[in-house]
Amino acid sequence: MSQDNRFILKLSCPDRAGIVHAVTGFLLEQGGNILTSAQHGDADHQRFFMRIEFECAALTEAAALQAAFQPLAERLQMDWELVARSAKTRVLLLVSKLGHCLNDLLFRVQTGHLPIEIPAIVSNHRDFYQLAASHNIPFHHFPLLNSSAEQKQAQERKIREVMAENQIDLVVLARYMQILSPELCRDLSGRAINIHHSFLPSFKGAKPYHQAYERGVKLIGATAHYVTSDLDEGPIIEQEVARIDHSLPPEKLVAIGRDTECVTLARAIQWHAEHRILLNGRRTVVFR
Repeated sequence: MSQDNRFILKLSCPDRAGIVHAVTGFLLEQGGNILTSAQHGDADHQRFFMRIEFECAALTEAAALQAAFQPLAERLQMDWELVARSAKTRVLLLVSKLGHCLNDLLFRVQTGHLPIEIPAIVSNHRDFYQLAASHNIPFHHFPLLNSSAEQKQAQERKIREVMAENQIDLVVLARYMQILSPELCRDLSGRAINIHHSFLPSFKGAKPYHQAYERGVKLIGATAHYVTSDLDEGPIIEQEVARIDHSLPPEKLVAIGRDTECVTLARAIQWHAEHRILLNGRRTVVFR
């Protein structure tokens, strides 16, 4: 069957008996055939989570399915999303002067290993305009020379313009070393992912790998999380660690850490693009 007839439905709602029956019954009425299904009940918060991938025998538009599903979603008080499986997430990448995550993501997209579109890259430095050009992606340089409040507000207005012009679905901070305003964090709730150079909680401040070296840590890692106004405290999507020992100098820890950051961020973006993540308060439910 054509990929155009495949859809993804993800939802969360107050837990109660009959949710699975109601949802699968709806899909049957629409001529749907379930390909994969995953569900989770949070007993602490009495909330139910579900992700279903299905196909329809007849040619069907996502908008028609959304309209048909709306009454059931309202009755069960659902937060939900129903999308065509073939629709690609449009991602805006923000980057500063460290390009390992940017380069990794561009390569994964180019080789077809990451199912997203990258219509634009924004940076407060010029370092990677040639890298963007080599992938035929527009590069927007919005400098922050003195980082005054007025300049940061003006820069964020430009970022918002790029987002609107390119119909951005997801913003990724690929080692973007600037703090987003509370207003932008709020507007991007659940639609902005950051990569943190540590297995949180972390060594705070400058040179975290050097701090780890001085403390003789045995594990380093990376954390991908949704952006909130609470710095580095948003809902965690994915974490990865690498074991180290006393023989490794700080420079080697940096290299290992950057590899870990790339893998962790790519996984988080892929799971978001495949609609596998549902927010559960300050946590996430990830149907891998």
